[in-house]
Amino acid sequence: MSRQATSRKVRFSALHRETYTYSSQNCTNRLFTTRVTPIDLRYECQHPANGNNTDKPLVILHGLFGMKRNWSSLAKAFCKELQRPVYALDLRNHGASPHVEPMNYDVMATDVLHFMESHSLTNVSLLGHSMGGKAAMALALSPQLPEGLLQHLIVADIAPSRGRLSKEFQSYIRAMQEIDAAHVKTRHDAQHILSAYESDPMTRAFLLTNLDTSSTPLRFRIPLDILGSAIPALGDFPYEPGERTWTGKTLFIKGTKSRFINERNLPVAKQFFPNMQLKTLAAGHWVHAEKPAEFLRYVIDFIKE
Repeated sequence: MSRQATSRKVRFSALHRETYTYSSQNCTNRLFTTRVTPIDLRYECQHPANGNNTDKPLVILHGLFGMKRNWSSLAKAFCKELQRPVYALDLRNHGASPHVEPMNYDVMATDVLHFMESHSLTNVSLLGHSMGGKAAMALALSPQLPEGLLQHLIVADIAPSRGRLSKEFQSYIRAMQEIDAAHVKTRHDAQHILSAYESDPMTRAFLLTNLDTSSTPLRFRIPLDILGSAIPALGDFPYEPGERTWTGKTLFIKGTKSRFINERNLPVAKQFFPNMQLKTLAAGHWVHAEKPAEFLRYVIDFIKE
């Protein structure tokens, strides 16, 4: 670790995590103290026939505006092929999990670690897509991670880089806020408003999975104010290259039609994860949805190696 890098000493209890951050940058010693209270994430579990619920599980983290339900079909297939428990989580402010601030990768990683510990999971394989991929990488690099808990890391179409999210993500927030303000009564009405912001029907259908259709008017389940404010943090990453490394088995799966993993940030990924390999699929950013069979095979073969 370089003299300019930031080191972290952590105390953990079941009630809270207290993180002391020491920085020697620019020869200035500073001590920051933040308290992060992990939340209990909602989840779905596919149970193998052998009754094992804790050892060698696959834990899945969705992307921005996603939820555990998006992974139901793949989770069942993973469980059948691997004969291991498969947990699909709702990250904070998504799906059925609590709505709470802050919203950044440090706290998401803390939530996921709390889930693993509270469910007594061991020898975990962790899979994350997009935002969930960054949360998974943040956990793998975290000094809070107990040695030996994480066995495999699989990252779907995202890199551990820092930068602004594309403007389309903020426009999705505005579109959903407009739908809420319009007090729409049908999914068709919501589609009509959303089509002015997004032309791709697959993306519109994905965003509208967050629409609660159980009451009238229809409203989004997710906290649009919290997510809108968090957009800058979701383009960030908690660590600088060279600051932390995780030497465990790591697989990156890139969509060849996507620019989230590219020639500029791939060397950064290798700095953080020196034991990584890269696979590609002829797909866009949603590699697991566009090429589910091929994606399934990559992940299963990697875990079984």
